[in-house]
Amino acid sequence: MSEAAPSHTPDRQHRITIDRARLLAAAEAGDISPAQAERLWARWAGDAIAPPRFSFVHVLYYFGGLLAIGAMTLFMTLGWELFGAAGTLLLSLGYAAGAVAAARHLLRRGLHIPAGILATIAVCLVPLAAWSVQSGLGLWPEGGPESYRDYHRLIDWRWLTLEFATLAAAVVMLWWLRLPFMVMPLAVTLWYLNMDVAHMLTRQSGFDWQLTRDVSLVFGLFTCAIAVWVDLRCRLASDPRDRQDFAFWLYLFGALMAWGGLSLHDSGSELGKLLYALINVALVFLGAAIGRRVFTVLGAIGVAGYLGYLSHKVFADSLLFPFALSLLGLGIVALGVWWQRHEARIHARLAAGLPAALRPLAEPR
Repeated sequence: MSEAAPSHTPDRQHRITIDRARLLAAAEAGDISPAQAERLWARWAGDAIAPPRFSFVHVLYYFGGLLAIGAMTLFMTLGWELFGAAGTLLLSLGYAAGAVAAARHLLRRGLHIPAGILATIAVCLVPLAAWSVQSGLGLWPEGGPESYRDYHRLIDWRWLTLEFATLAAAVVMLWWLRLPFMVMPLAVTLWYLNMDVAHMLTRQSGFDWQLTRDVSLVFGLFTCAIAVWVDLRCRLASDPRDRQDFAFWLYLFGALMAWGGLSLHDSGSELGKLLYALINVALVFLGAAIGRRVFTVLGAIGVAGYLGYLSHKVFADSLLFPFALSLLGLGIVALGVWWQRHEARIHARLAAGLPAALRPLAEPR
């Protein structure tokens, strides 16, 4: 009777013990990156924090949170002025303290998303508290808005103190609780800040549309630079709390400000308009390389706008342009099919084209 050949099928009951030292050794050997080793260890150890997802529970979290935030910001009524500056200050501080206490309680229970929403409510109450202090002490500059409800409606340089107070509070809260949704009011405040700074620079000479546009572009680029710095630090961090996506809102509002300022530049030459289209094409590929869809979406809108300009202005009387544009559209669809089939390889090549310092941005979270 012949001896049975040894089986090469792995034993399903066999278990291999992998500790942190083995993962770090694999990273040192070049088998995986150090960041990947840390992420694997955090996931296997059960320390990784689950990211937000489009589920019914998470939708309820954000819907309720946005309603509460809106009640304290966009939908603030004049009825609050009946409490006076001191009463409004006490109410805002009381609400903020309660929100922070509830956020810490939820955080101890591992409910990071609702904890982040409640902590964000506390940050959103900071401008109301700052306005109450200034108004109560008689330090509010004359000639501008007299009601806090105008903070989210009117552009005015007098809001700058409220915005700086909000930025400072958001940074402190982020350092303390490390909850990504708190970046949202910080990013919104940077957006407000860019408009109010432009108003301050033009309050003597009157409204200057071009300066406002340029300030938006500069603020947007600055915010995107902060987002890249934050994103890199998060991806290279070893603590699971620091590896969360703190850069999302900064990318979103930074890209909107920069792209909006760029799109409002009215170039008088065809070369300038072509350059604008090429910049938007670059944004499409940048978004694909670093996994930030906001750049891809805005770039696609910019390219579509340029093609619309060509069809209505340059080739308005051309018989062949609609056919050429149809072929281009079908070609883009075919490109999408090809891209889907080779997405991993394309992403790797695009990531390889990034500077070495930025390549961690292309790694999956």
